[in-house]
Amino acid sequence: MARVRLSVAERREELLRAAVEQIEARGVSAVRIADVASALGVSNALVLYHFATKEKLVAAAFAHAAEGDLARLRRLLGRRTTALRRLRAAVRWYAPTGQAKGWRLWIEGWAAALREPALQEVTRDLDRQWKAALAEVIEQGVAADEFRCPDPTGTALRLTALLDGLAVQLTSYPGAVSRARAQQWADEALARELGLERKALTTAR
Repeated sequence: MARVRLSVAERREELLRAAVEQIEARGVSAVRIADVASALGVSNALVLYHFATKEKLVAAAFAHAAEGDLARLRRLLGRRTTALRRLRAAVRWYAPTGQAKGWRLWIEGWAAALREPALQEVTRDLDRQWKAALAEVIEQGVAADEFRCPDPTGTALRLTALLDGLAVQLTSYPGAVSRARAQQWADEALARELGLERKALTTAR
C-alpha cells in the first residue's frame, strides 16, 4: 500500500511523534535513527534529511513533547479567575499526581542532557519557560493583594524543584511515597510560599 505524500511540516511532525514514542520505549541512550525510521516504514536517510544527527532529533523530540504541555500550562494560567486559583490548578496539573508531561520521558531527558549539549540547551530553555510562567502569575497575585510573596522567581524555582523531585521518587521508586502524600506536600509548599494556610487552597478550587 502506497504511503500518503506528506508536506515537509507534516513529515517532521510524524517523525517527532515517532521519536518520542521510541525514546519512551527504549531510552535516550539506546534509541537509534533506525528505530524511528523502522517505526514509520521509512528510510534512515529520510530521518537524517530532516534532523541531520540523532542528537538533533532527540533534542527536537523533547521540544515537541513539551509544546503541548506548555500550551496547556499557559491556558491554565491565562484563565479569567484569581491568581490563586490559576496557580493551584497549574501546580495540581504539573505535579506527578496530575496529568502533565510524561515523567519517565523527562527523567530520561534530564539524564541525557548531562552529556548532550543540544538536549541540555532545549531542556534548560523549557525549564525557564515553566518557571517564568509561574512567576508571572505569582506577581499578578501579589499585585492584586491576594497573597504575599517577596520572591516570585525563587518561589517558582522552589515549587518546580519540589515537583520534579517528587516525580523522580514516584516514577523511579514505586512505593517510596504515596500519590496522596505527594499531593499533600505540593499543596503545603504552595500555601507556605504564598503565606497562606493550606485550607485557603481548598476554597480556591
